[in-house]
Amino acid sequence: MSELVTGEAVALELQPARLPSRALAVLLDLVLVLVAYVVVSVVLLLATASLDEAAQMAVSIATFLLVLVGGPIAVEALSHGRSLGKMACGLRVVRDDGGPIRFRHALVRGALGVVEILLTFGVVACIASLVSARGRRLGDVFAGTLVVRERVPVARGGFLPPPPPWLAGRFQELDLSAVPDGLWLAIRQYLGRMNQLDPQVGWAMAGRLAGELAQRTGVPVPPGVPPAVYLAAVVQERQVREARRTFGLGSGAPVAGGMAVGAAGAFAPPSPYGTPPPPAISTPYEPSAPYGPAAAGSPSAGDEPSVAGEGADGARGEGRRTGFVPPA
Repeated sequence: MSELVTGEAVALELQPARLPSRALAVLLDLVLVLVAYVVVSVVLLLATASLDEAAQMAVSIATFLLVLVGGPIAVEALSHGRSLGKMACGLRVVRDDGGPIRFRHALVRGALGVVEILLTFGVVACIASLVSARGRRLGDVFAGTLVVRERVPVARGGFLPPPPPWLAGRFQELDLSAVPDGLWLAIRQYLGRMNQLDPQVGWAMAGRLAGELAQRTGVPVPPGVPPAVYLAAVVQERQVREARRTFGLGSGAPVAGGMAVGAAGAFAPPSPYGTPPPPAISTPYEPSAPYGPAAAGSPSAGDEPSVAGEGADGARGEGRRTGFVPPA
């Protein structure tokens, strides 16, 4: 299994294609290309029957180059590495970083494929694939590509737990542009396997990753927030930003799918990080009415209570706030 890291810091456990599956895909592609070449050659031969021998030879060479060489290059570039043979075998050509290939990758692979596959009947390609650790032929080495299997079993990686709800949206202003992809990968791998680690080892690893992440962002870890909780919250914030940028959502739009909760009462899975701290009470208690009936001569609900013997505004202010009037 070969782990590749994308630009979104997603670890791709891609399985390189082996020689038998690659040979079968190439054989299918060659059969289709040869059939197309024969059909095009017959049509052009009938169309150029009135031309001289030199012109017919030039048309034959052009047909060879366009169909047998340019055809596979065009199909591979337009399909992003999925020719008909590779689609039938469940294979795909990707870059070394796991991204889709472009025209220059297909051009290099196709040009060297003429020598490796057509002129040497696949002998050079087979030897290079057997020698390479990831089964790459010379065209893949020079183009920086890799043939991988698409139909593989579901990855057995650990579940990435969401952060506690009380940290939702707390790191919206955090600058994540200086965090490298390698650090994101290490954080994701730790969060996915933290329940399988020894508690002391996991705590030390979380502290080290949290310290490095705080150093990259320039903002220290908030006090009272465990390192694992801090890492999960920052990773969630990055996922929310990537989703908004991908789908063209605004900065305030909620993102579903376990990354952000925008509506009250939405379902939230139990957090593996422990019980959140109790929320602080910001509204002081104010009694709505005095206890018991109002005595004769006492101020009504709309009057300002006063304190006997005190004329300062502060004393009257205390009486208004508490609703208690000391006896005269």
